[in-house]
Amino acid sequence: MKLQRALYFLIVFCLLSGSASAQQLTVGSFNIRFDNPRDEGNLWADRAPAVAALLQFHDFDIFGTQEGLKNQLDDISKALPGYARYGKGRDDGQEKGEHSAIFFKKDRFKLLKSGDFWLSQTPDKPSLGWDATCCNRICSWVYLQDQQTKKKFYVFNVHYDHQGVQARQESSKLILSKIKEIARQEPVILTGDFNGDHNSEWYQAVANSGQLYDTYKAAKNPYALNASFNAFGKKLDGQEIIDHVFTTKDFKVQKWGVLTDTYHGKFPSDHFPILVKLSMGAK
Repeated sequence: MKLQRALYFLIVFCLLSGSASAQQLTVGSFNIRFDNPRDEGNLWADRAPAVAALLQFHDFDIFGTQEGLKNQLDDISKALPGYARYGKGRDDGQEKGEHSAIFFKKDRFKLLKSGDFWLSQTPDKPSLGWDATCCNRICSWVYLQDQQTKKKFYVFNVHYDHQGVQARQESSKLILSKIKEIARQEPVILTGDFNGDHNSEWYQAVANSGQLYDTYKAAKNPYALNASFNAFGKKLDGQEIIDHVFTTKDFKVQKWGVLTDTYHGKFPSDHFPILVKLSMGAK
């Protein structure tokens, strides 16, 4: 009997050790649509509770947001106090303008480093890039450590320009270069609104780089019944995915999906969020 009990506890210990060594992550990318007073019927004040509830229910460990103004990010932080966030405003490198903010669970991750760069020829300061005409574009990043497994990895979050073709092409080159410079050989997750589907040159530049891999393509059965841009329900017949999550080869993809949550027939944003379940094995 004692031998059986000892064997039982040994098996349990091995199972628990194995689960701890494989880091499970639920990662998201969500363009929350900036707080636009002209969005009649879809004002942020009405959408904010739905956005927070969606994020809470799907229990993301980490999620990148695009287009969020400071007041919107503050609303999310207030509604979800279990998350810390990082990301500077694209217009002044402080709080002004849209952010590419990254949220992560406070009790799970320790922030080791963080930073930002702009998608332009002068990435170290707020600036307009290439043929972009209206907006500065920023990429924010964090270096996290899982406080249980002690594993470390980088998360980058970005929003590409929506008009300039050259700007989007050059942005992919810059992203790959900066990730190599900052993260070196460390594991990386890249989330964002790339304003380009699987056929766009700038998407393919990242997906075929050999440096990062699209989690959509790595998923066995991607849940993609809709496009990721919905225009607040006005564009529901397409299939184009323009919001993406890439990783280095350190991660395995368990699930990938477009979340089409609604509330009273309305949409939390003009984009659907992307959810990806990842595992990161022991090294």
